[in-house]
Amino acid sequence: MATIKEIADRLGVSISTVSKGLNGASDISEEMRQTVLDTAMEMGYIHRRKKDAALRRLCVMVENMAYESIHGFGYEVIAGFRLAAAKQNCEVSVIAVDDFFQQKQSCSSLMRQNGYDGAFLLGFDLNDTYLKQIEEISIPTVLLDNYLPGHPMTCYVGTDNSEGMQLVVDYLTSLGHRRIAYLGGFDDSFVEIRRREAFERFMRCHGLKADPLLCGSGLNEPETAKKYLHDFIERGATAVICTSDLIASGAISELYRMGMRVPEDMSVVGFDDLPIARYLAPPLTTVRQDRQALGRCALAMLEQMISGCGIGVMLLHPELKIRDSCKAVIPQELPEGYVH
Repeated sequence: MATIKEIADRLGVSISTVSKGLNGASDISEEMRQTVLDTAMEMGYIHRRKKDAALRRLCVMVENMAYESIHGFGYEVIAGFRLAAAKQNCEVSVIAVDDFFQQKQSCSSLMRQNGYDGAFLLGFDLNDTYLKQIEEISIPTVLLDNYLPGHPMTCYVGTDNSEGMQLVVDYLTSLGHRRIAYLGGFDDSFVEIRRREAFERFMRCHGLKADPLLCGSGLNEPETAKKYLHDFIERGATAVICTSDLIASGAISELYRMGMRVPEDMSVVGFDDLPIARYLAPPLTTVRQDRQALGRCALAMLEQMISGCGIGVMLLHPELKIRDSCKAVIPQELPEGYVH
């Protein structure tokens, strides 16, 4: 694998810049970070192949997840996986799949035909064909944000969604918010189900009710917010938790379109800490997932499973990144006569 110095020489930048790019430092641009990661993965493969044949062949399958630029959730997950795999002399193929692809060839057949020793699946939901075929899989497979109990050849890597939601609810209630709205993504997503359950549980822990009329779901994209924000405001919401930064960005845009201010009129919280979060106006308070660490952990889990060690679940701690999209509620801001 190429050294940091070799990557720095290729790019004409300092060793410290390359180190920051590889380690996700926040004091270099997103464009430079992507350039460093792309170059590291490219040079890793070049050097490895010059030395030796790969010991193992692994595949990453991606559905319903942006991954081709650093602004997409999947980019750093896959980068972390590929860089860790290169250190173990593994060859990695990245395959984008859709419904047609899954109907055309079974997951098990695809992996056997290409001689893959293990797989990492990203972006799938519980109704996808490949997840329904999981009983046929006899090759170690790591699932991002999906858990299928009773299948010893699969394991689940993700961020602790319960802990992440607790961080958000605790923070908003500490600011005085009582009418807290919730905007999620796909209803049949394993991770969305867990986040919704955690939201309701921690609202109860604070003596609050998760009002069904203040909860909504849709696609994991900015447009989802447009459908719900007006009703949330009419029903007295003072804060909205969005289960992705993309939905949160749509919420902020829609609130501005309605003539409202963030956070003065409505506090907004996201989830993921994508690069977009720090550049929104105002910068978004959000739950950070360490995406490169998720990729590295997925590789470590595959290595253990291939070696015969059964692993079920690995959850990473989230971190609440407090920025400028939330503010404290003073009593007179609550709807007149409202009692929680």
